[in-house]
Amino acid sequence: MIRLALFCILLAPMAPAGEISLAALSDLPPADVVFLGEIHDNPLHHKGQARAVAAIHPPAVVFEMLSPTQAARITPALLRDRDALQQALGWNASGWPDFAIYYPVFQALGGARVYGAARPRAAVRRAFEEGAAAVFGPGAGRLGLDRPLPSAELAAREDEQFQDHCEAMPRDLMGGMVEAQRLRDADLAQAALTALSETGGPVVVITGKGHARRDWGAPALLRVAAPERRLLTVGFLEHAPEAPPPFDFWVVTAPTLREDPCKAFAKPAAGASGSG
Repeated sequence: MIRLALFCILLAPMAPAGEISLAALSDLPPADVVFLGEIHDNPLHHKGQARAVAAIHPPAVVFEMLSPTQAARITPALLRDRDALQQALGWNASGWPDFAIYYPVFQALGGARVYGAARPRAAVRRAFEEGAAAVFGPGAGRLGLDRPLPSAELAAREDEQFQDHCEAMPRDLMGGMVEAQRLRDADLAQAALTALSETGGPVVVITGKGHARRDWGAPALLRVAAPERRLLTVGFLEHAPEAPPPFDFWVVTAPTLREDPCKAFAKPAAGASGSG
């Protein structure tokens, strides 16, 4: 009976477990897929991700920042040479923050196979106009991508996009921004499923904290396609949340120094943090 009870606990959906320290990332509960959701330009978040990857020792790691073509270029020799790896990935032209702050994650990979989930920007722009399901193509239904969002969720997501874009873009464009976000979520979920199928897992996903949300990010889509899989989500934050955030665990670190992210929109700062 005790063994049966423990088995049922292991199969039960994981409830939000609360804030943890960076050190606790070395001892996360087991899961088939672990989402590590960063704020992209915070070096402490990447150090935390590296700590978790080194402890989990996964056979596969999915990167939001890499395309499948870029991921295929990675070799053990390149992983030992930061400058050569940066050049091979074309990182400087990618628009992502300084490669130096991401490199600890690559150093922690060990023998993990690397998967890329990034699409060309033109495809993401198409999702803005045509919808995520149309651009994703076959398999959209398996992930639930073809289903309209509940009205309350859609409104919340549009409001979040409006805030993230410093309230500087017309609000009626936010529906398209949500569809672009859903496409990225679907690509991450599909890459994780492919990695699970090909390596057996566990799989770690390196992504922005918006995509790691358990309620409507990539984990939610993956759960539709593979409800039997155990998922774990960790969000990296810079400020203590007023209410429990949508992650199983979260880590609060010091904020990184950055310019006002709303300068590009010529608006006062409105809380944008580049974490999608």
